[in-house]
Amino acid sequence: MPVPVILLPSDPLTPRRPDPHFVWEARLVRELGGEYVLLDHDALLAGDAVAAVRQVPEAYGPFWYRGWMVPVPAYAGLAAALTARGCTLLTSPAAYADAHELPGWYPVFEGATPPSAWIPGGEPDLAALLEAARRLGGRGPAVVKDYVKSRKHEWDEACYVPELADLPALSRVVSRFVALQGEFLAGGVVLRRYEEFTKDADGRTVEARIWWVDGEPVLVGPHPDHPQATVDPDLSEVRPLVRALGCRFITTDLARRADGPGWRVIEVGDGQVSGLPHGIDAAPLLSSLLAA
Repeated sequence: MPVPVILLPSDPLTPRRPDPHFVWEARLVRELGGEYVLLDHDALLAGDAVAAVRQVPEAYGPFWYRGWMVPVPAYAGLAAALTARGCTLLTSPAAYADAHELPGWYPVFEGATPPSAWIPGGEPDLAALLEAARRLGGRGPAVVKDYVKSRKHEWDEACYVPELADLPALSRVVSRFVALQGEFLAGGVVLRRYEEFTKDADGRTVEARIWWVDGEPVLVGPHPDHPQATVDPDLSEVRPLVRALGCRFITTDLARRADGPGWRVIEVGDGQVSGLPHGIDAAPLLSSLLAA
């Protein structure tokens, strides 16, 4: 069976070189005996998937992508452009959508993650917001995000809702979130029940990021936002859920409950577009991808 090749974004200024953010991954791939090929990420986002894969040799691969986030339609375009060159992605567009966007993974992880309700499209009207709040019980605190990301760094302005029953306040936070996301709003608006998690001395939630390849945890470390954190999550509950989702390469972000034992799933992501924390030894992850 052919050894997988890693598909990395190219440097926008020097297209024959990897994007500076991924140079260290490219170097590690080579040190591990693997190969990488470059992709024009800007062309892909501009809707020209054919131009994006011009550096990809024909009938090459199969490929794992490792790079910047890609909207689901653009990822489907990438898969089609590679297929036209006789190449394949090891994560299909359907699997990418399942892992990358909350509505894809939430039904499997429901009960292990904060209760959520989502509204497809752009900024929702008051009736849609009221119905989404009702599905979460209609009262209590919540957080706002889209299908992929939140704006937790604008916590009070565009993320946290102290009381779902306060419809004007809920609408204000959602409206600000949508405005700040702009063209990058992914899928629609999500309301998530707010839960308290263990925090560090600076008041930041301590999160672990686990990298899974074919249902096995191949790398466990801190979340990239807090790369110095020490984490040792219990994976006994999340392991069967990862396998039930059925996606070959994903990440799960976990946090420990503040009100008792156990870890909760904060986020699930496609491993191809999940960030690695600075300073982590990624050899176990890349070795697993090259051997998959």
